[in-house]
Amino acid sequence: MSDDDPLTVADLVEYCRTQAALLSGRTETLGAETEALLDEIDDDIADLRSRLAARSTGTDAPETPSGPDGEVADLESLEDDLEEKRAVAEAKQARMSAFRELSEGYADLAEDVETADDWRAALDRVVAFERERDAPAYFDDRQTLLEAAAEAGEE
Repeated sequence: MSDDDPLTVADLVEYCRTQAALLSGRTETLGAETEALLDEIDDDIADLRSRLAARSTGTDAPETPSGPDGEVADLESLEDDLEEKRAVAEAKQARMSAFRELSEGYADLAEDVETADDWRAALDRVVAFERERDAPAYFDDRQTLLEAAAEAGEE
């Protein structure tokens, strides 16, 4: 970043707000994915309960070539799948929380950067923020100012 083409404080405020909005959108996407997965888990639990009830009463017990042991193995497999889905849902919820926290941090940073005396002080705040929070890890397809500063040798 050269002095010939300096950023403005307003540019940095806009950058922070854009990052916050992108993270907020990703949080919404993760929320929808998690909700769908939780619905799937609910369906699996209902199916598992139904199959267990049918098995215990002897009604609707499916004939399996391997007999009762095959049904038990099938139920155990469903239970394993259910546990795996729960783990994935928990991981998605943790990611959602991390994205939400970083989004809120960028929003707060935008307000803080607005009070900077000059663009260089504002840039230093943004780069420090991104370094402290490992912001590049949250943006797979977008370069952060921290990465740009590192490439320019200004970090």
